[in-house]
Order: sequence, then structure tokens, then C-alpha cells
Amino acid sequence: MKLHKRVVAVEQIVGHEFANKDLIASAITHPSAAEGKPVSASYERLEFLGDAILGAIVAREVYERFPQMDEGKLTDLKIALVSGKMLSSVSESLGLTEYIVFGVSELGTNTRGMRSALEDVFEAIVGALYVDAGYDAAHEFVMRNLGEFMVPETIQRSVNPKTALQELTQRGNIRKTPTYRLESSDGPAHARTFTSVVMLDNRRIGRGTGGSKKESESAAAADAIRRIQEDPHAVWADLQ
Repeated sequence: MKLHKRVVAVEQIVGHEFANKDLIASAITHPSAAEGKPVSASYERLEFLGDAILGAIVAREVYERFPQMDEGKLTDLKIALVSGKMLSSVSESLGLTEYIVFGVSELGTNTRGMRSALEDVFEAIVGALYVDAGYDAAHEFVMRNLGEFMVPETIQRSVNPKTALQELTQRGNIRKTPTYRLESSDGPAHARTFTSVVMLDNRRIGRGTGGSKKESESAAAADAIRRIQEDPHAVWADLQ
């Protein structure tokens, strides 16, 4: 499908006709399709901006909606709402999957690669809307797609493994805080695989990989939780 047709289709999905078509074209272009082109040709810069704008919109909304909610719960709700799982799911439900422009090296990308791209495109669209039409346009798009999930129950539906692990390690006589270390980063710049380990009192208790440093840390935390559930004595023995 030609880029022009993709742009028109995405504008209809977003509900905004862009004055600057280059913005929305970049917002749906994976870095693998922009090799050798200016950095603005892919969604990376817009994703950077959109991530900040999205965070600000969500933070303000949950702050105003839940005046009795403490900082910890507000943080948990915000994390759940801007998580990769949430954003990729919403992007997929919007029908954005078929309109993302991939380079040859990423054609037939695996599930993890597509999930990451869908998350990035959502953030890039928020950034593109902000640049093209201002805060209100970005706010309307975010609320139309995330507003229904701005409820306390979303926290339970999207438990952050790092938060869950920290809660586990603060119980009983342990009371230690896990730390994360990037172990390796492999692959081309546009499709890196990160591996992180989670440490507790200088002992490795979990390892995980992901398409970003954040994803790999979450995977490491999930691995640690699994190990603790399977054999808590083996993990806690030397930490009492």
C-alpha cells in the first residue's frame, strides 16, 4: 500500500486531518524503513515527544479523577495506562497494524516486534498531534482511546512485575530492594534485544530479555517472581 493511502487511512482512524502530512507519515514509519534517511523520517523523535505528552495527560487526568488516591496508587494506575501492553492493545484495536511502514529487514516481524511497533506508533501519533494541532488535539485522542481504562481496576488488570517483585522483597524479614543491571544488548540498532538481570543483595534472582531495556527488566522481574513461587527457600535462604 502506498504511503499516501496509509496516511489517509490513519488520519481517519485518528480523527484529524494533518496540516503537515510529513508528521503523520513519520509517526507510522518504523526505523527499518528510514535507513539512510533523515532521523525525522521515522517515528523515533515523535515517539520521544509523545511519550512525555502522554505521560502528562494521563498523570493530570488520574490526579483530577481520584482526589482520594495516594501517590503510590496514582503511580500504579499511570504505569498501567501507559504500559506497552496497554498501548499496543489499543493500537491494534484501532486497526493500525496494517498501516505501519516496515523496511525489508522487518517485514514479517515477529509478535514481539509488532507489539513494540504498535506501542511506539501510538506514542508517535500523540506527539504528531501535539506538534500539528496542539495539546487539545493530543488530549482528545488520548482520552478517546484510554479514557475508559482510567479506573482503579486497571491496576489489578495490569500488574507491573517490577512493582510486584518489590512488594515481595519488602515482606517479612527480607526487606531488601531489588536492583537491575543491563547484561547485554544485541542486534541492529532498529531491532535490538536487551538482556537484564535483577539482583537482590548482590545475588542474581532473575534474568529476562525484551525489545527495550524496560521490557527486559520487567521480564527479569517476572522470572524472579516465578522462581520465588516455585522454590521460595532457594531464593530466600541466604537473605534472612
